[in-house]
Amino acid sequence: MDNPLKPMQLALAAALAFGLGMAPARAANPCNPCAAKAKNPCAAKAKNPCAAKAKNPCAAGTAIDPKTITRPAGYKPHKGDAAALLKEGEKLWNDPKLSTNGMSCNTCHQGHASFEASFAKPYPHRVKMAKDQAGLKKVHLDEMVQACMVMPMAAKPLGWESRELAALTAYTGQMQKTFKPVKAKAGNPCAAKNPCAAKNPCAAKNPCAAKNPCAAKK
Repeated sequence: MDNPLKPMQLALAAALAFGLGMAPARAANPCNPCAAKAKNPCAAKAKNPCAAKAKNPCAAGTAIDPKTITRPAGYKPHKGDAAALLKEGEKLWNDPKLSTNGMSCNTCHQGHASFEASFAKPYPHRVKMAKDQAGLKKVHLDEMVQACMVMPMAAKPLGWESRELAALTAYTGQMQKTFKPVKAKAGNPCAAKNPCAAKNPCAAKNPCAAKNPCAAKK
């Protein structure tokens, strides 16, 4: 025979638990699919894991010596077959081996991304990165190629009279002919497509915090 005091004892225990601020055990509810889950698994993460990642590698960095990207006295660019230089330049444009950080020219400029609107203008002209980091008011196209080598790609400048510099300059000049300025910088793959730029998925509302769908059932 059941103990007649058991229901009363249970009621007193529940009242006491409520008074002490204790929540009833959700795991006991077989209908609530979230009852067995302790907490939102995302809530355990201290911060957005993307927040720990370094800044956009295509963005501006530290200052450099302007002499490293300025044409030397008596500079004579390498001359060669235009078609061959363009073909070689395209390969170099996509080659991460030119850098020390795994980047290539295409990392920042895929699909004409990251170019300023002024890229469409004849060189020499002002480029923000060269102005901000090297203090140069204007740069030639080959100087800008060197600037990208030294700054975003963290490498040494190419030989001024090298075939590599001539090839990259020729290919960049070819891209300049098809470049169309856009108002927004959404084309920058280091910004728009950066997975860390998106909203932290762990910041979303805990699905287990929703009302128990079984609560209405009797």
